[in-house]
Amino acid sequence: MAKGDPQIQEDPKKYFSKKYLFISIALSIATMGFLIYFTYTPGVLKHLKLKRLPGILIAVVISFLRLWFVAAKIRYLSEKKLGWMASFRVMLSWDFTSSITPSTIGGAPMATYALTKEGFKLGQSTAIILYSVLLDQLWFALAVPILVVAGLFYEVVPDNTGMVGHASMILLYIGLLSYAGLMAYGVLKNPNAIKKVVSFVFRLPLLRKWKAKVVQEADNLVEYSHELRKKPKSFLLKTFFLSTMSWLCRIALPTIVVLSLLPADAILSLLRSLAMNLAFLIMPTPGGSGGVEGLFAIFQGPLIERKAFIGLAVFAWRIISYYITVGLGMMATTWYVNRSVIDNFDNLPEETVESDLSSPKSL
Repeated sequence: MAKGDPQIQEDPKKYFSKKYLFISIALSIATMGFLIYFTYTPGVLKHLKLKRLPGILIAVVISFLRLWFVAAKIRYLSEKKLGWMASFRVMLSWDFTSSITPSTIGGAPMATYALTKEGFKLGQSTAIILYSVLLDQLWFALAVPILVVAGLFYEVVPDNTGMVGHASMILLYIGLLSYAGLMAYGVLKNPNAIKKVVSFVFRLPLLRKWKAKVVQEADNLVEYSHELRKKPKSFLLKTFFLSTMSWLCRIALPTIVVLSLLPADAILSLLRSLAMNLAFLIMPTPGGSGGVEGLFAIFQGPLIERKAFIGLAVFAWRIISYYITVGLGMMATTWYVNRSVIDNFDNLPEETVESDLSSPKSL
């Protein structure tokens, strides 16, 4: 694969922050510690059944399977121009950045940057990531009516959330459906609308100096979006299948962890897992830390017979779903940081490199 756009020599470290990483981990540890402190009772571990504990290993397998489905989706969207290792690097960098930044920022900018470093033009990279996000949004749009219908027969949103909790979920459903509609229109129906919005925004005085470059890349985005629209329906169906499977793995994790500790209503647990995963999307803290642990306790806690296991369940689920991803994602992101340094060094004029090497400071 050839090098990416030579004009793109940005510092990948700007897409994530050590401060956000620290805050995310600190909030997660503090919330888990709080839950364990107020729910754990001495001697409760004797109630663990050895025959259930292999479920934790199954949860780990499912977690890695989710990573594979996401990597496969990115590779397929790139028309298999990305190798498997590159697809995993992009996916892990995306996951890592999403896990340590507020939901309003997300990991899409880092994923776009990673694709440029794998040899894609910025417009192509943006289109691939937008299409991937669109597939997720389409899945969310499908999940909403499932939850609405299931709510007629199951207590999907726990009563302990009160009127505020139910109203918040309704607003979330409406927001997800609206956003999915706008995304589908912009990427599938009228990509020129995205270009018009970008052009309008970059007319602002503070952004005007980047307008020419951004509009050029918006043209690439429109061109690649048109290419995606020409793909057969089987292309959309396969990528949607991969996206769906990745989300099903994510949703299954809390239920598998709960069932690894104690018996529970599996169907209700899955439905609540689906609802709380949608609620995770609006958590304002970096990676949703603090909030997602609390939502797990609110949605899954009432299904756990022994309340002393709630903190342990949150701890096991977060280790599998969050800390493993953060560890692997940090390695992938570091790879791009190091590659950026090498690329920037390679692009220095030869006389500059020779001058730097011969200067006393470099000795």
